[in-house]
Amino acid sequence: MASAAIAAKKYCQKYSHQWETDPLLKGQSSALWCYQCVSTQPGCGTPFNWLWHWTKVCPEDDDVCVKIIEEKEGSQVITRDCLSSMQGLRTDIPADHYEGCRPAAVDVKLANYVNNSVKELDIYRNYYDTTTWCFCFLDHRCNNAITSHPSVSFPIAILLLTYQLL
Repeated sequence: MASAAIAAKKYCQKYSHQWETDPLLKGQSSALWCYQCVSTQPGCGTPFNWLWHWTKVCPEDDDVCVKIIEEKEGSQVITRDCLSSMQGLRTDIPADHYEGCRPAAVDVKLANYVNNSVKELDIYRNYYDTTTWCFCFLDHRCNNAITSHPSVSFPIAILLLTYQLL
C-alpha cells in the first residue's frame, strides 16, 4: 500500500512540473471562455443560439466576458467578446467591471477638436441612444444571457423541487 502511495506522489510531482513548464498548457487553467460574435451574425442576437457560435479563450488571466447592447429607435446591436479584446477599440468602457449591467461611460475627449460636416461618420459616437455594458466572469460562456445564469438558476430549481416534495 505504501509503495502505491509513493508511486502516485512521484507521478503527481512529475506531471505537475510539466504543467507549469509546458507553454501549451501554461495559463489554461485560469482562462475564461467567452462567446465572440455580433448580432448581425445569425444566432447572435436575441434570442442567442449557442449552437451556432464557438467560444474563445480570453487572452488575459483576469479577463471578463462582455455583452454590449447598443439601441437606436427600437433596433439593437449586441456584441459579445472578452473585455481585453474590446479595450483597444472602445473608449466608453465603464470603470466598474464587476458582474452586472451598467450604462456606457461618457468620453468627454472624443472628437473634441474635429470639424467634420459629414454626419454619417459618427465621430462623436453618439449614434446610439443607449449603450449598456454587461460584464460576467463567474462562469464560462456567461455572456449569452441577459441577466440569468444557468449556474444560479439550476440550484434554485433543485431547491424548489425538493421543497415541493417535502
